[in-house]
Amino acid sequence: MKQLLPEFEINLKVKGKKSELKTIKGSEDAAEVCRMCFDDGKINWVEEFIVIGLNRANKVQGFYKVSAGGVTGTVADPRVIFQFALLSNATSIILAHNHPSGNLKPSEADISLTRKIKDAGKLLDINLLDQIILTDEGYTSLLDSGII
Repeated sequence: MKQLLPEFEINLKVKGKKSELKTIKGSEDAAEVCRMCFDDGKINWVEEFIVIGLNRANKVQGFYKVSAGGVTGTVADPRVIFQFALLSNATSIILAHNHPSGNLKPSEADISLTRKIKDAGKLLDINLLDQIILTDEGYTSLLDSGII
């Protein structure tokens, strides 16, 4: 009897022209793109976590919503983050999540996860450019804050 051997197929399809993709030049650009990835009306309601994949020219390849949680937190699995990064052929990533409380200060869990992702990315040659925390009134960049 012949054994079943699953075959995975991976495709990357970019709609539109690559020259029209948004380029990230700093935290302000990153925050603007991150804000576009969150569902309308949820930034003050539940915490969500996304990852944005970029190519070598820092052009946005796409994003993936890693998780949605409750009012005070959500779970971001590093394996899911890197699955997206690898499958989207990203050379860099930006992480982002919102704080429904309106507090822009990163928690110890935010800092710990960010450092863990940065270290893991080094093994895969996937650079963590930033971790953005969003509220309806502004953003915090962990890169600009000197945390990463």
